Amino acid sequence: MPETHPSEFIDVRGRSLEIRRIAAAAEGPTLVFLHEGLGSVSQWRDFPDRIAAATGLPAIVYARYGHGQSSVLQQAHGVDFMHREALETLPELLRVLGIRRPLLIGHSDGASIALIYAGSGHDLQGLVAMAPHVFVEDISIAGIVAAKQAFETTDLPQKLARHHRDAARTFYGWNDVWLAPAFRSWNIESFLPGVKCPLLAIQGYTDEYGTMAQVDAIARQAGGPATLLKLEDCGHSPQRDQAQIVSAAIVEFVARCTGRESQK
Repeated sequence: MPETHPSEFIDVRGRSLEIRRIAAAAEGPTLVFLHEGLGSVSQWRDFPDRIAAATGLPAIVYARYGHGQSSVLQQAHGVDFMHREALETLPELLRVLGIRRPLLIGHSDGASIALIYAGSGHDLQGLVAMAPHVFVEDISIAGIVAAKQAFETTDLPQKLARHHRDAARTFYGWNDVWLAPAFRSWNIESFLPGVKCPLLAIQGYTDEYGTMAQVDAIARQAGGPATLLKLEDCGHSPQRDQAQIVSAAIVEFVARCTGRESQK
């Protein structure tokens, strides 16, 4: 396994962001993991470590503002929060870390951020989009409403508190935006023709937040080569619901993008 360093903190645009570095024995493009809407560094569990070990590549896992151990959210997100992350924060984060031409691996909101970043003209080695959102569906809103009910009636706050400095602010910062009337028209399809790098889009048939229409739209409109992986018995977290299949597909995809042989 590659060497994993404990979390550290870097200043990006005046906010402290939690990052975790996974070093590799050999040089190569850096894998950058972008978490879901309620995600954090710790909620990835050992998935980044396993992908880094299998590919032999270094990796960075980071928590967005308002998530994990990064700075606590101080004001409500706007409906353009994913655009701002992709167009302002992520480029600055990569600059500070000295990372050029990374390979992005995004989940849910993180996948959408990766697509906006790639589609805005940034050069990437490749992009993995797991359970991405490119527009808002009825099922998306229903899933967000169900999540709010769970947060207010179950032990979900206690579970999230294990991973976030302020679980309530993290949760409502995400939930309120998705339930805002203005967010219903949120759409990033205009960025897809600008995604020129190789792309792997992964979607589960039982995803409670989106349908195959998401990845079908990506395949239809992406400006570069796009591969789809559609999975049975898989919800919104393909890396957990179908861990072996997803890990193998990502390792193979990374090997194709980088011209490297995967390491067993």
